[in-house]
Amino acid sequence: MKLLLIEDERTLSRLIVKGLHKSGYAIDTAFDGEEALELFDINIYDLIILDLNIPKIDGIDVLKHIRQTDENMRVLILSARSDIDDVVIGLDNGANDYVTKPFDFQVLEARIRSLLRRTFSQKSTIVSAADIKINTAQKIGFVHNTPIDLTKKEYAILEYLIFNKNKIISAEELMEHVWYSEVDLLSNTLKFHIHSIRKKIAKELGNVEVIKTVRGQGYIIQDNEVNQL
Repeated sequence: MKLLLIEDERTLSRLIVKGLHKSGYAIDTAFDGEEALELFDINIYDLIILDLNIPKIDGIDVLKHIRQTDENMRVLILSARSDIDDVVIGLDNGANDYVTKPFDFQVLEARIRSLLRRTFSQKSTIVSAADIKINTAQKIGFVHNTPIDLTKKEYAILEYLIFNKNKIISAEELMEHVWYSEVDLLSNTLKFHIHSIRKKIAKELGNVEVIKTVRGQGYIIQDNEVNQL
């Protein structure tokens, strides 16, 4: 999943990015309101982490623009403004959650996972499709009950396909949600990772096609329906 972190404290921003990278998230960063809106207007994100005390454009005004443009975007406010009135203003202006500073990183990560599950209508941390399961809290994939040795990027690809099971996902959409904005969308990177995931699944399932290629359209995982190659 791809996140946008809007935080003007650069040291804190680096720490958050480092922690979320370890969990396999792709993250763009903005250090003021203007930069945040520029990134938001030209990229696609699954969730936005927003500090309210940012320069140039106040966080609440950034939030209002985001909500006017995309009513479904998940926005988590991360702010030192801890007064009840500030929390209420943030939530009333469209934030989905509010975490006050200082904060525990594990709590922040859990809130992010919760919002992303809500985005894709998932209630459990265990999500399945066909013969594959993923644990969104531990970032682990399974064939039946056997763990698959996935890289962080491979897990991110599999997670997005399972969250969107029974839907054809274009290569461009996968790249937009799993990689950084600067990546070359015309590269063979995605094909390489898809091939690697298929090989690892095949070690447990044999010649069963779980991730299907739809020629000219993209990839799909269909729930409870697999094809013999």
